[in-house]
Amino acid sequence: MKTVLAFIVSLVALAACSDEKEHLVIGVSQCSDDEWRTQMNREMLREALFYPETEVKIRSAKDNSGIQIEDIETFIKERVDALVVSPNEAETVTPVIEKAFDAGIPVILVDRKIHSGKYTAYVGADNYDIGRRAGFYIVNRLHGKGHVVEITGLRGSTSAEERHRGFMDALAESPEMEVVARADAGFFQQKAEDKFDSILARHKNIDLVFAQNDRMAIGAYQAALKCGRQKDMLFVGIDAVSGEGYGVEKVASGELDATFIYPTSGDKVMQVVMAVLEGKPYDRDTKLQTALVDKSNARVMEMQTEHIFELDKKIEYLNKKVDAYFLRYSSQRMFLYACIVILLLVGALLVFVVRAFWTKNRLNAELSCQKTKLEEQRDQLIDLSHQLEEATHAKLAFFTNVSHDFRTPLTLIADPVDQLLQSRNLNEHERSLLNIAHKNVVVLLRLINQILDFRKFENGKLKLHLSEFDICSEMKEWTEAFRTLSFRKHIRFDMSVDEAGQGYVVIADAEKLERITYNLLSNAFKFTPENGRISVRLSRFRRDEADWLRMQFSDTGIGMSAEHVQHIFERFYQIDVHHAGSGIGLALVKAFVEMHKGVIRVESGKEKGTAFIIEIPMRQAGALEEGLQRNVMLTNLKEGAVLDADLETVSQQDDKFIPEDKETVLVIDDNQDIRDYVRMLLQGKYTVIEAVNGQEGVKQAMKYVPDAIICDVMMPVMDGMECCKRLKSELQTSHIPVMMLTAYAMDEQKIKGYECGADSYLSKPFSAKLLLTRLHNLIANHKRLKSFFSDRAATVQETPLGNIDKGFVDRLYDLIEKRMSDSDLNVENIGSEIGLGRVQLYRKTKALTGYSPNELLRIVRLRKASALMASTEKTIAEIAYEVGFSSPSYFARCYKDYFGESPTDFLKRKNGK
Repeated sequence: MKTVLAFIVSLVALAACSDEKEHLVIGVSQCSDDEWRTQMNREMLREALFYPETEVKIRSAKDNSGIQIEDIETFIKERVDALVVSPNEAETVTPVIEKAFDAGIPVILVDRKIHSGKYTAYVGADNYDIGRRAGFYIVNRLHGKGHVVEITGLRGSTSAEERHRGFMDALAESPEMEVVARADAGFFQQKAEDKFDSILARHKNIDLVFAQNDRMAIGAYQAALKCGRQKDMLFVGIDAVSGEGYGVEKVASGELDATFIYPTSGDKVMQVVMAVLEGKPYDRDTKLQTALVDKSNARVMEMQTEHIFELDKKIEYLNKKVDAYFLRYSSQRMFLYACIVILLLVGALLVFVVRAFWTKNRLNAELSCQKTKLEEQRDQLIDLSHQLEEATHAKLAFFTNVSHDFRTPLTLIADPVDQLLQSRNLNEHERSLLNIAHKNVVVLLRLINQILDFRKFENGKLKLHLSEFDICSEMKEWTEAFRTLSFRKHIRFDMSVDEAGQGYVVIADAEKLERITYNLLSNAFKFTPENGRISVRLSRFRRDEADWLRMQFSDTGIGMSAEHVQHIFERFYQIDVHHAGSGIGLALVKAFVEMHKGVIRVESGKEKGTAFIIEIPMRQAGALEEGLQRNVMLTNLKEGAVLDADLETVSQQDDKFIPEDKETVLVIDDNQDIRDYVRMLLQGKYTVIEAVNGQEGVKQAMKYVPDAIICDVMMPVMDGMECCKRLKSELQTSHIPVMMLTAYAMDEQKIKGYECGADSYLSKPFSAKLLLTRLHNLIANHKRLKSFFSDRAATVQETPLGNIDKGFVDRLYDLIEKRMSDSDLNVENIGSEIGLGRVQLYRKTKALTGYSPNELLRIVRLRKASALMASTEKTIAEIAYEVGFSSPSYFARCYKDYFGESPTDFLKRKNGK
């Protein structure tokens, strides 16, 4: 059955894809829509018929450069396969054409050029040659003597500029030819008529009018006709477009004396475009030929054009007929395929029914046997479930007992630490260490309290201690503890109350609501990135004729998938190993809510933030406890909750100045205390920068290019393994040694870390002396690799550089050798060629070679100069310029500083003088 279905699917796929070919889109941007360009467009569309998979989109700018820029931008966004452009104004349109070329789109210029070499090919007549031929014709026509008026096209277009230049060069050879007037008519007939009308009023003696296209020549003729002076002068144009009212007809009727063929060649344009797209050979500069059209050959051209138009109409008619035949053929073929598929499906259905009948009988027999086995397995699962439940209770009892045992030593640790912190004889380093110990004691006490409370809840011994209080006032106090943290992480943190906070007096357990608040806000601050937002909102509503309170905690953090949302309130559940935690915080929150006869739900999506919504009755049933004292651990709870969230604090290091006299070490860890502790250990000898996760660490490493990196393994957003892999794969950071920190000592994890490119591993808890010693050795070993241009070949082979670093060294060497003679070559040029910023290039080059880029460039030039002086007879000045020095005197000074003798002394020693 599967074979039959696979055959049917293959047949359908074959039918759908048999005629599928690559679809190509060619965008055409015409500067105007005159008769000449209309003919070109027809020729391109006709030629496109020979390429059925090709679609031609034509847009006209209507002589407006702004519209043409928008048209080309549209084609870039549509990612057309090729772009054909006839630029309206070269200077204005050049940038957007360069943009298309840089985006990888082949650009074919037609008729006009741009002020740049960023184009694929040019197709069109030689405008300079046409202008020059027109000039020679006019000189011969007037026998080398006469007064001429020139009417030019659009100022700024290359066609107008080149035609004018060729025309003037031709007239310059005949001193008695004089251009008495010139006007810019922008290639428009009416504008030429208006301009020439004013010229006629100023000049009485005009022998000939030269217009840069036929339309302007006809306009000038119309102006002369109005004055009755059309027979006093000759009119010459360019384009030779056939058709009623166009150039060729005007020459035949005698209104124009002559015109020059400016070939449209739309078919040639399409041929060049397809050659580019298909990877075939093509000429980058295709120059089309021109010819003179005068009274002697104008009628012949008209007859030929009329014949061509008739053939075009027949071709279009035949093309429509072929399309209709293909459409009919495709429809009939698809109908045939459908019939075949239906027949196969009917046959397959019959086979399926027969096999289903046989299978049913066989399965009934097997099911009777399996039923007995399933009943046995069910009994076994029930026994296993009871055993698992007993084991779970035993584990919880164990953790509860251990937690009770932890409280006593933690109390004995906490009190002495508090007393030591009150001493005035501590230095800054000692006080920082004690603060770290104090904060982490608070965190441990909070975790222990959570375990004990959760155990009490499971045993039914956790009770509500009710009191009457204003939840708005309390909530403002609870949330204020997170205000400092919000400033440090640049998070917008706000609290709002519906109905201006009126009527929010509740009867509830204030301590448990407070712990709910701190637990949810701790998570929100932990998983909300910098510049995010966290909000708390209180509102009231009626349910079952009673007042209810709604508390909503929302953030714009990393969010959770729907799969995780279903399980987050389960005890000991963690999203993944990169999100550290006890796994009972949210379970305890849910327990406190249920004790208040309320409900909690969560709304979240990956990268869309998270919202926890809690709804509880505003007045809990039960006796109030007057003078209720808050648990002494609440103060610790506040501090501990904020400390937990504080582990995610983003280090402030933007635009940090990194001194060059110290090595720089980047510390990547999501725990603020670990970062503070490592910074205290290193800051005396090293410059320390920090990052709170792998993603931020990669950014800092690429920005500052440190000398070594210390990275934790387990972090949110991006863990240490992925961070190390990214660092070793980037050109800017591949050479930096990486030391991994981990709380696990498993060999498998270490092996994975080394596979990702880690240079060293250190297990937590670690010795400060061991950390400092390993870091020193990593940096020292890396310094031993700094041997470069003393013997480049040996360096590349013997120095154990990675593939990326070796590739960087080779590219740097090749670039310097290739552009050595360029005296303008500097750090910015080198960085731009290689793809690094100035700071990144400096630190990368310094780390791998021991020299700055400028020093390296100077050394290579001096060594090349020394080789040239030893092997050639060139002068010192010639060699200085050849290797890129701007002056021989500066070259001599640098040479002596490096080799200990001047170039002159070297040549004397070489020649034995």
